Amino acid sequence: MSEMKPSDVPAAEDSSEEKDWAAAKAFFDNLKSNKPRPPKPRFAVTIAVSSRTLFNMVAERKIYEEEGLEKYVAFQVEHENEPLKPGPAFPFVKALMNVNCRLRELYPDSEELFDIVLMTNNHAQVGVRLINSINHYDLTIERFCMTGGKSPIGYLEAYMTNLYLSKDSEKVTEAIEAGIAAATMFMPETENQLSDTQLRVAFDGDAVLFSDESEIIVKQHGLDTFFEHEKQFENKPLAQGPLKCFLEALGKLQRKFYAKNERMNCPIRTFLVTARSAASSGARVLKTLRSWGLEIDEALFLAGAPKGPLLRQIKPHIFFDDQMFHIEGAKDLGTIAAHVPYGIGQKYNRGKLIEQPAKKE
Repeated sequence: MSEMKPSDVPAAEDSSEEKDWAAAKAFFDNLKSNKPRPPKPRFAVTIAVSSRTLFNMVAERKIYEEEGLEKYVAFQVEHENEPLKPGPAFPFVKALMNVNCRLRELYPDSEELFDIVLMTNNHAQVGVRLINSINHYDLTIERFCMTGGKSPIGYLEAYMTNLYLSKDSEKVTEAIEAGIAAATMFMPETENQLSDTQLRVAFDGDAVLFSDESEIIVKQHGLDTFFEHEKQFENKPLAQGPLKCFLEALGKLQRKFYAKNERMNCPIRTFLVTARSAASSGARVLKTLRSWGLEIDEALFLAGAPKGPLLRQIKPHIFFDDQMFHIEGAKDLGTIAAHVPYGIGQKYNRGKLIEQPAKKE
């Protein structure tokens, strides 16, 4: 899995990059724009969102699937002055922008901010409608990448992406395999009123923040063996999962608020929502986070109880889980959920092994 962005860049490369950024800053400052300039990718927490997660493009997608690319592009061009409706990632992006506002108040010259990149495989001609929609909602998204149907993975790496959100599960899987934190987003069945002042992010534990090593034992040997295993290895940290680095990035920004005595007024709050039992298997999870030097604001151990009702109370802007039945339960009760297609859980549905298609020779 990818780690935090490196600060130790070779001196010659660093010097050249600094000159380029200094020139870009001077040019931007001369424009006298009220819009804040994007931070350097090297220092930023970069969130790449697809157009279909940022906006609701169900009707447009139907045209593409039923009538083809040319009709789809023509429709988008014809309606380019009509703003697209918000999609599942929209509240999350707004919350990221709020955090940036607070950070700029405390650290006016800091580059450690969220940087939102629109990563879409749309045709470039569709870009006008996307730009118009972003401007309509006053979203701070200056960096676009329109790949024209090609895989975005190489671009994700070039943008130093910390998190990629898409509606395309295959691209998400490809990103995770490349070591990039990623998830497939789903629109909730109903809408919850979300916080305007605090970014709230909820994570499952196994196969999300942590590896699936313990979940393998549950699936293959049952709960009793799992409990014994977790007790035996309580002091051995779990290996990292695909979203660990994103929690790490959030923690880095949280500490900037703590340094200004803003812990109780921090605009970022994180939650662990796990099916584990606290008494039987919770200690290893908490000790793993401690060994990583990471904090979680709230930890909820549900001992197998449904997650949906608890998430309805938390009201996160996004909830990450590796198992689709938890995603379905969450979105049925109004939670914006994101599926992390990683680990042994992808071979099971509600505890039952899914018949896997035969591999081609």
